[in-house]
Amino acid sequence: MMVPLQVPERKPLWLKARIPGGEDFARVKNIVRSHGLHTVCESANCPNQGECWAAGTATVMILGNTCTRGCRFCDVPKGKPASYDREEPERVAASVRLMGLKYVVITSVARDDLPDQGAEVWAETILRTRAENPDCRIEVLIPDLQGRTDLVDIVLDGGPDVLNHNFETIARLQRQVRGRANIEDTSAVLRRAKERGFITKTSIMLGVGETREEIEILIRYIAELRVDILTIGQYLPPSREHLPVQRYVAPAEFDALRDFALYAGIAVCQSGPLVRSSYRADEAAELLLGTPAS
Repeated sequence: MMVPLQVPERKPLWLKARIPGGEDFARVKNIVRSHGLHTVCESANCPNQGECWAAGTATVMILGNTCTRGCRFCDVPKGKPASYDREEPERVAASVRLMGLKYVVITSVARDDLPDQGAEVWAETILRTRAENPDCRIEVLIPDLQGRTDLVDIVLDGGPDVLNHNFETIARLQRQVRGRANIEDTSAVLRRAKERGFITKTSIMLGVGETREEIEILIRYIAELRVDILTIGQYLPPSREHLPVQRYVAPAEFDALRDFALYAGIAVCQSGPLVRSSYRADEAAELLLGTPAS
């Protein structure tokens, strides 16, 4: 019989993140605001926002700021989205240029309300960003598109450098944590991208009730899908209304899981309490892509 875990009351010291600030942070914030962009850094209440923005990087979120899904771990607003802004792809491209990025991560809310789940907007955003920023690497962190490979193909036709889509948690907890999302649809996205020769990436979070054995089973499965990059981080509930954290995982366990992932055959694994899917994404991808030309 499994003994219920007690929810921890306080965060350990290793989960302390840097407070946002500084000239570079202010510059990125001004560009995001002036171009009417959404960022997952803000919408998902990411603990690394201060570090990333101060370094001149941000993860841009397209297709609005309202998600049609109700994942219990996520702080992005849920509901019925408004019609999307058709000028958004051009604004994203211009913002990447103004920030002088050599690597950008673009993500989006789920848009189950659209017939193509937003795939055409995805492709246009990638193409425009590439045209205006030819030396910039583009990583896309896409929703599951309901597992439709025809829609995945539309996104891939835009030509991203890295295709990222997250498992988030182990098989047993998919419905509890992700709601409508599931292992099958996520697998279909990653499998299709790999079939077409793209570098693939996924992420899992710890502390939502999984066991060590279940984590290792999922990591082996991810390796079987030939995923190139895996990130592993600590789940932190954005509020008391969200899914509660079950445990805080010590840094040593993250280190051990990184070693396990590499041994299983995953080429690059970033694993640590504050690691997130987009955290230092350029460093992980450069190990496979090489440094962009200056």
